Amino acid sequence: MRHLIALASLLFVTACLFDKEPDVVRLSGETMGTTFKITAIGDDLDEAALGEAVQDTLAQVNAKMSNWDPNSEVSTFSASTSTEPMQVSDEFALVIEAANEVHAKSGGTFDVTLGPLIELWGFGPRKPEDPVPADEDITSALARVGQARLLTLDGSAGTLAKSDAGVGINLSAIAKGYGIDAVAAQLREAGIENYMVEIGGDLVAMGQNDKGESWQIGIEKPETGAQAIQLVVPLDNLGMATSGDYKNYFEQDGVRYSHIIDPTTGRPITHSTTSVTVLAENAMMADAWATAMLALGQKKGFELAEQHNLAVFFISRDVTSGEEAYITVQSSAFKDALGTN
Repeated sequence: MRHLIALASLLFVTACLFDKEPDVVRLSGETMGTTFKITAIGDDLDEAALGEAVQDTLAQVNAKMSNWDPNSEVSTFSASTSTEPMQVSDEFALVIEAANEVHAKSGGTFDVTLGPLIELWGFGPRKPEDPVPADEDITSALARVGQARLLTLDGSAGTLAKSDAGVGINLSAIAKGYGIDAVAAQLREAGIENYMVEIGGDLVAMGQNDKGESWQIGIEKPETGAQAIQLVVPLDNLGMATSGDYKNYFEQDGVRYSHIIDPTTGRPITHSTTSVTVLAENAMMADAWATAMLALGQKKGFELAEQHNLAVFFISRDVTSGEEAYITVQSSAFKDALGTN
């Protein structure tokens, strides 16, 4: 009987050890001109140490990728008037390599040299109420756009060169995703297997949430001034990014101008697709592809998604029913990710 009691006690203690509630650390703050939220779940987590590590990682990302910091690596490269190859960090080269991949596969729709057009259309230093650009100004700006033509990355040498002294790089459509991945890598190095890292609405999720379930991520309905969920996506070990034209735009003379610029025309997109969500192996690729897919629109984007097996969810305005009616389309890979195929 004593042996049975001892065994029962041992089993009880062991069960208690395994049933111990994990620590949940939630961190938040500002970075890259937006906000971040992090949830980390594990045993014996040191919130202060994690917070310090996250802030250090984000500071390093900004020091390399921020277009708002005149001393960052990307700003230094953009400001340089030299056309000689410049030594760049491994991290910067990695982002440019990823940008080149999406640029090529999207037929040039994703382009990190789009800065002159972004500024021209009033989404940079100019004000939205400034006059709509003239055709000759658009043509002039287009001459300084085209990363395949204007940028040369030598991965083995770790150098990047511009063929025109006035060429600059804008990483706003991919650096946020890279930053998410960098923080996620920091958490993994700390031995954390369950986490969610979100910056400005884009994110990566791993493992399970604090309820022991898969992370449930909502895709917002593209309605200005409202917050409603269009679709909930269970996410595990994937990056997720959404790009939309319903928050960042301006109107002039009854015409709505999106902040998403088509680099082939030099003008804001005019198709009916208003929101695109992409699931990818990491947040960096999801971030870049979400921008590319929104620029392409549902018709062209869906064809490309099927061709490259990309998980994409399109929301388009139903122009026959009014602006607040929507049509949704999912690529095959997106349906597979949701288990609905």
